[in-house]
Amino acid sequence: MKILDWYILKRYLFTFFMMLLLFIPIGITVHLAEKIGKILDNDVPLNEVLVYLLDFTVYFAHLLFPLFLFLSVIWFTSKLANNTEIIAFLSSGVSFSRFLRPYMIGAFIVSILAIIMGLFLAPKASEGFNDFSYKYFKKGRSDVDNTNVYRQINDNDIIYVSSFDVKNSRGNNFTLEHFEDNKLAYKINASSIQYIEKDTLYRLTNYVKRTIGEREDELEIVRRKDTLFSFDVDDLIPVIYAAETKMYGDLKNFIAKEEARGSSNVGRFKLVLYRKWSLPVSVFILTIIAVAVSSMKRRGGMGVNLAVGICIAMVFVFFDKIFGVMAEQSDFPPLVAVWFPNVIFGILAIFLMSNAKR
Repeated sequence: MKILDWYILKRYLFTFFMMLLLFIPIGITVHLAEKIGKILDNDVPLNEVLVYLLDFTVYFAHLLFPLFLFLSVIWFTSKLANNTEIIAFLSSGVSFSRFLRPYMIGAFIVSILAIIMGLFLAPKASEGFNDFSYKYFKKGRSDVDNTNVYRQINDNDIIYVSSFDVKNSRGNNFTLEHFEDNKLAYKINASSIQYIEKDTLYRLTNYVKRTIGEREDELEIVRRKDTLFSFDVDDLIPVIYAAETKMYGDLKNFIAKEEARGSSNVGRFKLVLYRKWSLPVSVFILTIIAVAVSSMKRRGGMGVNLAVGICIAMVFVFFDKIFGVMAEQSDFPPLVAVWFPNVIFGILAIFLMSNAKR
């Protein structure tokens, strides 16, 4: 690598990590100031608070990774442009594509860091962050999707409960349908189902079992019945943020199992999976956009470049969030929702770079 490459690469990485070191303490301070009342009211031990803040740091940094990178590249590239250093580089015969090479090397290093965080660090941090939040900050709010639970437990059994109280391990309007050779063999209905932990069994109230016969059905009606099932409470209603806490291999297996069970949260889980790879790609796209926007010396100086950059970053975040919500709340494909912002901004990056070359 030549002196130019080392010069830009060092500025790229130094500015990015300095941006993280500056904004993360600010984020921690603001977050702690917002939550300190609830922490004191709940008498949270200091060691739990410190672990929570560490988890929040990783969670916060991973969440805003592209935004930090985008602003840091605009910042130091604008300084190069204002000091006429970019003009000097290009006037010496260096093409714009050659000038962009150290930026791409820097983007590659940062994207590797993003992959490591997404696959290994962020899942553990997300688990600690969400567990702490629901334990102390969101008391009374359920961390599971516990209404109209409809799930395929195995190849033969499908269950349904209209609502489930996690605290008391009790569900209402329980139904189990058992199939053999794609035909309904029997169906169980109960007004309520409760898991008895000490006996590791389920208690059904107003139990009705209809066994399908060739000529006539057989009915079993019992006021209360204790029985065993092949599922447990955790399998019945996994926590909403379960996908965020799993490593890549475990996440793929978890999604496959949830799809087989007919979970309504599969779209949300797939978003987490696909974002682990879309984020590193967005690093390259945002780097190109940031260089194209800030490499020109403007009359308004660095402020104009930062204003334009912040607007573009906000639009990128808006697209990412709006399509993410669409995938979670509808049948919109999660793969399209994750990659559509990258495609749109990738086209914008090509357009801006071609103009910057001219």
